[in-house]
Amino acid sequence: MEHLTYGEVEAAGRRIAGRVRPVTVAPGDDEGRLWLALEYLQHTGSFKARGAQNFLLAHTEAGTLPPAGVTIASGGNAGLACAWAARELGVRATVFLPETAPPVKVARLRSYGAEVRLAGREYAEALAACEEFATGSGALASHAYDHPLIAAGAGTVLEEILARVPGLDTVVVSVGGGGLFAGVAAAAREHGVRVVAVEPVGSRALGAALAAGHPVDVAVESVAADSLGARRATALAVHAARQDGVRTVLVPDSAIVEARQALWDERRIAVEHAAATALAAVTGPAGSDGADGERIAVLLCGANTDPSDLVVAG
Repeated sequence: MEHLTYGEVEAAGRRIAGRVRPVTVAPGDDEGRLWLALEYLQHTGSFKARGAQNFLLAHTEAGTLPPAGVTIASGGNAGLACAWAARELGVRATVFLPETAPPVKVARLRSYGAEVRLAGREYAEALAACEEFATGSGALASHAYDHPLIAAGAGTVLEEILARVPGLDTVVVSVGGGGLFAGVAAAAREHGVRVVAVEPVGSRALGAALAAGHPVDVAVESVAADSLGARRATALAVHAARQDGVRTVLVPDSAIVEARQALWDERRIAVEHAAATALAAVTGPAGSDGADGERIAVLLCGANTDPSDLVVAG
């Protein structure tokens, strides 16, 4: 079965050192038990920059990066990260989006130097066009989350959190397709850190895979679906979730919205609903601060959000 090793995360850390922003960690309470890993401050606004850098650097090292560059179908965090990483390395990037993509996303991708191509009305059509382009041009096809190099790059954030929070017991991460979770879990297992993998009730690809015994397609309906809306979890994530020291948790959209609003009200932090999903597992109605003295880090993974619905609490 596919699994990610700690060695792959270590190698990713060496590759991307000095190329990404080290994560900032801030206290989440007054007792020194809850810590917030502010990865939303990363280049392009999410952890995806780590995996994109690792993916392109590894192919560059191996001599497998073609003249046609890299291509990806994604108007979200993965597309932005791929375009940014390609620009940083002087690599051509071609990003496919559906014709319905918001102009602001197209403009931002182009600001990173990417060639943007619009195809079809839905993501699946853009993906098909991307795959056809990769075949015809020889461009290297990247993926938003389902690749060991992408997951290993994401996992490097755990090493940085540990350097800032000695004695960390548990790390809490949001899960969509599972790339971030698989990478973090591989590093956490090496250091004896427990992992809590959090999914919205309406977007539970990992939970469904665990129940079925293998990855399966699921329906997606959640306020966090723009980032956690993968219909199928990766085999890497399913393997990681079956290991000791890993717990999976479901949170309702109401708790996600409440956690996101609380971050704004109390700290003026504006994050995606995906980032607030992890926090909701700790602070929401079904949440728990853990055992006495347990030190918990919550990974706030991205900030590409429309903050207009974050209002000051009266």
